[in-house]
Amino acid sequence: MKVGVEEQSLTAEDQLFILMQSGLYLVHTRGMSAPQAQICWERATTLCHSLNRPLLLYSAMQGQFVYSLMTDKLTATLQIAERIYALAQEQKDPALMLGACRNFAATLYYSGDFDSTRQYAVRGVEIWRSGGVHSPVEEVMSPVVVSLCYGALSQWHLGEIASCQADIAEAISLAKELNDMYALGHAIWSAGFFGHFERNPAEVERVASDLIELGQNFASWLAEGEVLRGWARSASGETAEGISWILDGIDDWRAAGSMLMMPLYLALKAEALYLADRTSEALKAIWEAEALAEEREERWWCAELHRLCGVFLTAINAEETKIEASFQAAIRTAMEQKSVSLEKRAEATYAEYQRQKASGSGGRAIRLPLS
Repeated sequence: MKVGVEEQSLTAEDQLFILMQSGLYLVHTRGMSAPQAQICWERATTLCHSLNRPLLLYSAMQGQFVYSLMTDKLTATLQIAERIYALAQEQKDPALMLGACRNFAATLYYSGDFDSTRQYAVRGVEIWRSGGVHSPVEEVMSPVVVSLCYGALSQWHLGEIASCQADIAEAISLAKELNDMYALGHAIWSAGFFGHFERNPAEVERVASDLIELGQNFASWLAEGEVLRGWARSASGETAEGISWILDGIDDWRAAGSMLMMPLYLALKAEALYLADRTSEALKAIWEAEALAEEREERWWCAELHRLCGVFLTAINAEETKIEASFQAAIRTAMEQKSVSLEKRAEATYAEYQRQKASGSGGRAIRLPLS
């Protein structure tokens, strides 16, 4: 029996199903910034509108949100987050509202608004714990796990260290309970951030190993693990090996099209170069990080970039006015963002600089510790 071309063609519903599944597959295998996945999300969004499929529309828009977060300016990402929030309100669906809160938490975190990040993250977790999420929608990774992670990281900035550690542990446990390996990667990655924030190379090395292992199946986590391992090795005295790992991780991250977190990764590169007595190169890395942070509006690590700039300028015996300006910018930025932890770190480094300058260095450059 012959089948005509018309009878072989896919229905709109079939096309939508294939696009949604392809988008998820591409994100998992090629990373969250895969342009092929974005093409799937865009086409799926159009079909969802024509077919009046609001739940699938949410999932497609969520894919677009993730791609924007990884590649675009944060103001553009926030606009997508607002459209998803409006859809969640319109549908009165707790699962959609949980995801919408997660989106705001992520966007605001990288913007440097840690107080608002915590508020949205807490709201998302409360929706989950209320038991109202009966029909979770298909997503790249579990929104409650991501909400716990961004809530935890914002708490570190706000000075609530113990709460941060507890929430990351809960996120890891919940990801395992939900059998969401991609979300588990995000939770482990957050533990790596916490280890770096707390200047704990042994913990970061352990986390990096877990991420690199996960990276054999999920592309996004391999580069993350490489950069974190490089920082841990450098901080432990193995600077040559550490720099090599960091450079490989940054290359892999950029090759995937990802721009999110590049200011941090460049800061880790700068720290490793400074420890290897390559301070001029460290300064160039910091200046690149500052330019990227401004271009992408990714200001969550700006206070630390200013502080490190002050450390490096001090090491090359730069003009005192430039050194002072860097440390003051670090303190001011941390205060504006309510990052108690980074404010304390910047003030401590500035105080050490003033102490050594007052004691007299005989014209020699002052070398400050990184932490």
